Amino acid sequence: MSTPAKSGTSRRRLPREVRETQMLDAAVVVFSRWGYHSASMDEISDGAGVSKPMIYAYLGSKEDLFTACIRREGGRLMEAIAGAVGEVSRPDEQLWHGLHAFFRFVLDYRDGWIVLYRQARVQGGAFAEEIAGMRHQMILVVAQMLARAGCAEADSTPTAYALVGAAEALSDWGLEQPDVTAESLTDRLMDFAWTGLGRLGDR
Repeated sequence: MSTPAKSGTSRRRLPREVRETQMLDAAVVVFSRWGYHSASMDEISDGAGVSKPMIYAYLGSKEDLFTACIRREGGRLMEAIAGAVGEVSRPDEQLWHGLHAFFRFVLDYRDGWIVLYRQARVQGGAFAEEIAGMRHQMILVVAQMLARAGCAEADSTPTAYALVGAAEALSDWGLEQPDVTAESLTDRLMDFAWTGLGRLGDR
């Protein structure tokens, strides 16, 4: 009669990349729920099905783990936006698709968005710097789209700041609405944005 493999043996057989993904998935959930300081490494290890020493060996300290979560979720968001914008050529369509990808990420990866928007940015220090860098990239992308749409150079950057800020705030509101969709959020902000851009063009 064969003896069942021990759970530790099963864990060691998983590829490192798969195991790290499980750890990050569990960490994002716990960090989004409790915040950085209150999050328990015990709860994260339980959620990932690994020991705490394995988390430390793979991803480092709690600070390193939180940074890894920020970078993964931020990378997912930026990749989604870049991929969506690259599918179309007209500036107005690029803006719509970029916003739609943004809101789709928020709704599909709620825990990830909460880590980025509600947790990391209020911690200060290196965590806030990670978010600021990601946000700067996003603003540059939006400013370039606005410039291609005919927005004056003097207006494109401040308008991009306003749009990104509005998208963040609308996302935070949308998470509390049970029936909201990425399409409805995108249309709402596009209606607001194009009205304002039209007025800028008339100046």
